[in-house]
Amino acid sequence: MAATVERLRPAVAFEWTKVRTLRSLWWSLVWYVLLSVAVGLLTGLLLRRSYADRPAPASFDPISAGHSGLRLGLIALVVFGVLIVTSEYASGTIRSSLAAVPRREVFYTAKLATGAAAALAASAVAVPVAFFTTQATAGGAPTAGPADTGVLRSLVGAVLYATLLCLFCMGLAGVLRSSALTLGVLLPLFFTVSTMLSNLPGVRVVAQFLPDVAGGLALYRDPPGDTVLGPWSGLGVLAVWTALAVAAGYAAVRRRDA
Repeated sequence: MAATVERLRPAVAFEWTKVRTLRSLWWSLVWYVLLSVAVGLLTGLLLRRSYADRPAPASFDPISAGHSGLRLGLIALVVFGVLIVTSEYASGTIRSSLAAVPRREVFYTAKLATGAAAALAASAVAVPVAFFTTQATAGGAPTAGPADTGVLRSLVGAVLYATLLCLFCMGLAGVLRSSALTLGVLLPLFFTVSTMLSNLPGVRVVAQFLPDVAGGLALYRDPPGDTVLGPWSGLGVLAVWTALAVAAGYAAVRRRDA
């Protein structure tokens, strides 16, 4: 165990250097935070205007509304998760990286640990700031405060959701190795296809088990009435998807030539 940690330490430091120095990775994280907060602000202002002269419907969920910015900001986090893996294949520097860290399990674990830590740190900022920005600017719309039921759970769940989703993207990127191909699969799936499937009566029962849909249940005060999953069980489903993607990515990294 101690020997493994000793091998991981310089490999993780190597990966952190890449994140800090590659502008595409750094700016993806910055845009993740900025987009989440900016859209959260706009959502709050829109809610203020929408419900200035009329009450919100009983079905209005202030917790879900508070995470509106995060839903769009996740596009940048998906890009980060893909690029941290595929950028080296695109540039050819993967050969240098594997020469510096020849044990591929160490190389892959260090990359996953670095990506997950960066996503977790960025999410720990983006999630609460975007959420409470929406609540502060919502005006006449119903709002949710820190002590309200479900708020703390949703904030913790949202951070875990974003981090697991980033790891899922990293695992799939390890399999596909191409930035364009991986983003071409993930962005439509997460931000178009899954939403459409979730609204089709004959398909929505199955669609709730898609990784982003299942994990996204953590962003609600109460899960939609027709779902069999809850916030934590949904995160559990996402964790299973993530484990499968990470395992597939490791198999690809271990068996394929650079």
